[in-house]
Amino acid sequence: MSFQIIDGKAVAAEIYEELRPRVLRLITSGCQPGLAVVLVGNNPASQVYVRNKEKACEKLGIRSFRYHFPETTEVAKLVELIDSLNANPEVHGILVQLPLPPHVEEREVLYRIAPEKDVDGFHPCNLGRLMIGDPLFLPCTPWGVQELLVRYGIEVEGKHVVIVGRSNIVGKPLAMMLVQKAKGANATVTVCHTRTIDLSEHTKRADILVVACGSPGAVTGDMVKEGVVVIDVGINRVGEKLVGDVDFESVAPKASYITPVPGGVGPMTVAMLMANTVKAAERFFEARGRW
Repeated sequence: MSFQIIDGKAVAAEIYEELRPRVLRLITSGCQPGLAVVLVGNNPASQVYVRNKEKACEKLGIRSFRYHFPETTEVAKLVELIDSLNANPEVHGILVQLPLPPHVEEREVLYRIAPEKDVDGFHPCNLGRLMIGDPLFLPCTPWGVQELLVRYGIEVEGKHVVIVGRSNIVGKPLAMMLVQKAKGANATVTVCHTRTIDLSEHTKRADILVVACGSPGAVTGDMVKEGVVVIDVGINRVGEKLVGDVDFESVAPKASYITPVPGGVGPMTVAMLMANTVKAAERFFEARGRW
């Protein structure tokens, strides 16, 4: 079977073009969208992600505020910053780059972000709204996955989606999104994880397979059926090479559509963050009756 590559870079570029007039409208009305990114420590991957987000902000005309703290920073210092950003009218979105150092309890920091500025969509208020089908901000990576499916015209309704990975960042929220009575959803969803017995028994049944388990080459060609749509969320460095959680060489020949790594889901995560930031700025502006 010949497969089609799902080009995340191209779809992200489309989204940026759609966001530009919205950003321009805000700026000309006196409200430049602002995104604050909080980075703790010197994790090389995190530093790359933050730079990519800053470049996207610059491309769109969004103000970018970076706060970089040493690895040893205490929770109280981070909470103090979050409180000040919550109160800052020039900051419409707040993102705390994960992972945080081991001594920092993520919840103490993430839950402190005002839900209306939680452009990562990780606050329990936003996750709760997602579960009941009334989302404010969707988590960026799951939203990026869904957008790829929608924009490539891949039917999700009635399909069996198998998600490998149950993280709070990807697996769980994506499952919630795809079971909703909504466009790009209405799927039957199975979530697999490290305690799943005979993983391949489940992956072979997938019409759409999303792999987000953080393990290079975890899914191989003998674990999927012909015609499957494969979304590889993983990004792992093996030697000098970036690879996904899917063994591309063995899986791609059996797939109808497949995302590459890099260039698949990664660019979409940043694009959806920009979309959430613009939405946050618009809500801030509308709340003050400025349109």
